[in-house]
Amino acid sequence: MKSMTKLLYYPGCTLKADAQHFEESAMCALKELGFELQELERWNCCGTVFSLATDNTMFHLAPLRNLLRTREEGGDKLFTLCSMCYNTLKRANKLFNEDPEKNDKVRKAMYEEAIAYDGKTQTLHLLSLLRDEVGFDTLKNKIGKGLNGIKLAPYYGCMLLRPDGLGVDNMEHPRVFEDLIRAMGAEAADFPFRAECCGSYQTAQQPEIVAERTRLIIGSARKCGADAVAVSCPLCAFNLDQRQAIAARLHSDFELMPVLYITECLCLALGIEFKEPWKAFHYAPVDAVIRKMEKKA
Repeated sequence: MKSMTKLLYYPGCTLKADAQHFEESAMCALKELGFELQELERWNCCGTVFSLATDNTMFHLAPLRNLLRTREEGGDKLFTLCSMCYNTLKRANKLFNEDPEKNDKVRKAMYEEAIAYDGKTQTLHLLSLLRDEVGFDTLKNKIGKGLNGIKLAPYYGCMLLRPDGLGVDNMEHPRVFEDLIRAMGAEAADFPFRAECCGSYQTAQQPEIVAERTRLIIGSARKCGADAVAVSCPLCAFNLDQRQAIAARLHSDFELMPVLYITECLCLALGIEFKEPWKAFHYAPVDAVIRKMEKKA
């Protein structure tokens, strides 16, 4: 029986709702690679976005409590899939460690906790885990031919790379997403819109503006000859996929393009069946590209 490496896992809110296929596909792929996700007990919302207000202690308590829970469970690493959760957890921890005044306020606000947070929890994202813990050469050898003949447009968005020094890769010249795509046997499109903002939470109040961002990003991926756009952020996935409906309504020449979580692609590369319920979460049809991937893998 293959030994499994357990990872303390922070799901965040969206992966329990509109991005369940992200979580499920990640669990399937990581199990095949020897990892078992152990969901953090008593986790709470990370706060969604990192607060830039200097005196906003309450907003920083949300992510820091999750890092504290990791220490309570005897861990020093916390794994997450959501790019926004990753960004918020990393930035809150940096602030805690570098701002003595904030550190003191946080400790006082969490006076009822069983232990005091020490600032030593490391946050891991899927991309950094696959690069640093698995290794892309190892992954490539395991996958073999994989998705040879498939071209994917890697979409980083904002939160994976910014701010500089806290992202999963170099902010100006990232390559981790492209390297993962190549390790899966696919071709990584030279995609100029890979780090452009998808429109983020403007999607709630100004969906037409976000749909215009979607049109530009999807259009760029199409010009690059991509079969699909690969993402790792639930909000980016929603905007780039669901807002294609508005883009198509506003622009008669707009063509739908599949948007897939990188974990869904990884499952197919590993020979894991794409589960039928996952398709219901997608707006742009994915059947054709899935069939193409299954034939290649």
